[in-house]
Amino acid sequence: MPSVKIPKKSTDTDMTPFVDIGFLILSFFIMATKFKPPEPVPIVTPNSVNSTELPDNNAVMISIDKDNKVYFSVFAKKDPAIADEIVRNVALSRNITLSDAEVKNFRNSITGMPVNKLKGYLAYPAAEQSKIKQDGIPVLDSATNELVWWIAASERAFAGQELKYLIKGDGESKYPTFKAVVDALKRNDKLKYNLVTMPEGVPGNSDLDAYNREVQRLGTKK
Repeated sequence: MPSVKIPKKSTDTDMTPFVDIGFLILSFFIMATKFKPPEPVPIVTPNSVNSTELPDNNAVMISIDKDNKVYFSVFAKKDPAIADEIVRNVALSRNITLSDAEVKNFRNSITGMPVNKLKGYLAYPAAEQSKIKQDGIPVLDSATNELVWWIAASERAFAGQELKYLIKGDGESKYPTFKAVVDALKRNDKLKYNLVTMPEGVPGNSDLDAYNREVQRLGTKK
């Protein structure tokens, strides 16, 4: 009986479908990735060894730049209407009426204008506000410390919720401005706040370094 020869087939694999899948995955990650937006106010913070991450909700940020200008921003990611209520209350306290568009422009902005200039500043969309040179919120005169109004409005808007106060100061800012910011918090009976710093490694041979090594050793023994 004659033997049947099985035809040989190429072992090469067509990689075209895999290349298509690779491009699809790459396209997905490019479109889904959210890049950190540039900060409208450049602030170089001092270093620290604290590793606590910044909250993205139920917090307000009070920023001080190197020229001692004070700025205010709200973290209300879960309920943006809270930010709307804050800016409306501050404006109404000075008999200023804001349009719905101006209120919406406040949500993602960092505001450093006296209240009498707030309406003109919020007339610009958030994307264009970074081009405007801001005067800073007046704080140094205790009689006209406008930061007191912003904090009071925040307390009312976040009523019944835990609210964190963050102070982010440039390393070159001066103490009188920082003191005025703390005084504004005190006048609203807010005595707890967090300082935002630039994280760095724990210094070697420090007490904190020895503590971390001891914790790690005990954890390894378990």
